[in-house]
Amino acid sequence: MLLRQMLDIYDLIDKPQASGNEVADFLRAHGATDVTVERVSGERGGTDCIKVLIPGSNGKSTGGSAPTLGIVGRLGGLGARPEMIGAVSDGDGAVAALTAALKLVEMNENGDVLEGDVLVATHICPDAPTLPHEPVPFMDSPIDMQTMNRMEVDERMDAIVSIDTTKGNRVINLNGIAISPTVMQGYILSVSNDLMDVMTRVTGKMPEVFALSQQDITPYGNDLYHLNSILQPATATCAPVVGVAIATEQMVAGCATGATHGTDVEEAARFAVEVAKVYGPGTCKFFDEGQFAHLKDLYGDMTRFQGIGEAK
Repeated sequence: MLLRQMLDIYDLIDKPQASGNEVADFLRAHGATDVTVERVSGERGGTDCIKVLIPGSNGKSTGGSAPTLGIVGRLGGLGARPEMIGAVSDGDGAVAALTAALKLVEMNENGDVLEGDVLVATHICPDAPTLPHEPVPFMDSPIDMQTMNRMEVDERMDAIVSIDTTKGNRVINLNGIAISPTVMQGYILSVSNDLMDVMTRVTGKMPEVFALSQQDITPYGNDLYHLNSILQPATATCAPVVGVAIATEQMVAGCATGATHGTDVEEAARFAVEVAKVYGPGTCKFFDEGQFAHLKDLYGDMTRFQGIGEAK
């Protein structure tokens, strides 16, 4: 279980002065050797972008050949101060990703070294703006999506797990986590059987998969409705991306406080850690290479859906 790690991270972020440097120092104190923090500012404020590399025994960072897993904690902000006091629902993705990072750092320090590298990226913002959205308000971000993708989506990531609070919709109606089909280079691919197997053992239940529409995998800013930003990393990489949604049965606004369910956040973090264990050795595939190649032969390149599009 990762409950202790989750509570440690939550205590760090649930305050007005939460910062990337404080989180980075905490991770270093627990054994992290490669943590970077960069302050990025926009017209609506600023945020601390944090990235943690956990090296593997055969990881590319040390000259090895094992693939690198990316874990992205996607969010607008951890808080909406001064409008709302306290940690908001939207921050669960960051808490889950940092919980996974802390667990992986501690495992590495204790001698449980994974085969492949793991890169964890998210951002720390206790005072993000809000944004009108139907059916419930979104949390906005002090930086635009293009900048966020540039800071969080790393070219070293061979596959990405994108964790995001996904409660303000009518598509996912469960308390817990759900995964998306694999999204890659503008295609919505089949759901990974390997990831469903990991999900089953983590949750002890049948796997939950949420639906995607084509516009969900296009970039923000094109005036199309999006479920939320969970698949936005797929617009900035050629690697396969799978969304891990932290969901609820009833709609909950991203800017709502008191809405974090610790066991669900822990479950998302534990799922990411378990994927990391099997992805490096090659025993967990995000997609079928043969099927993808055949799909492209039949229907061609779909990377135009990773761009902003052009009105006719």
